[in-house]
Amino acid sequence: MRTVMTGIFGVIIGAGLVAGTGVMARGVTPQPVPTQQCGSASAPQLRTTLYFGLARPKGSVSELEWQMFLRDDVTTRFPQGLTVWEAEGQWRAADGLVGHERSKVLLLVHPDTAAARESVQTLIARYRKTFEQESVLWETARVCAAS
Repeated sequence: MRTVMTGIFGVIIGAGLVAGTGVMARGVTPQPVPTQQCGSASAPQLRTTLYFGLARPKGSVSELEWQMFLRDDVTTRFPQGLTVWEAEGQWRAADGLVGHERSKVLLLVHPDTAAARESVQTLIARYRKTFEQESVLWETARVCAAS
């Protein structure tokens, strides 16, 4: 099962890098995504997916800590709604070794505004600082959404 989840995680990341703008957030400011035409039944939005690793230098982020972050930091900035799921990730570290880590994936669909982009960057910065993370992977793509 772990191999399947790792493979799925790799496909998700690869698809995101092809479809949108994917970077490891280390203080990088996201740029606006080019405008897309949507039909009359939908409106242009951004889909931002954030990948939060749960390993820490000493231990891991607990489910309670994650739920508090979700409540206090994410929901206050994106009260319109969100989706979260668990994942297993892997990456090649600078020393060439492959690391594995449990993760939480957060999917947001939001307007392409300066305030929303700033909120995404604030979430990344807060998570990195609070949970001693080197980075948070994020990707953004233009989508058409209807409510």
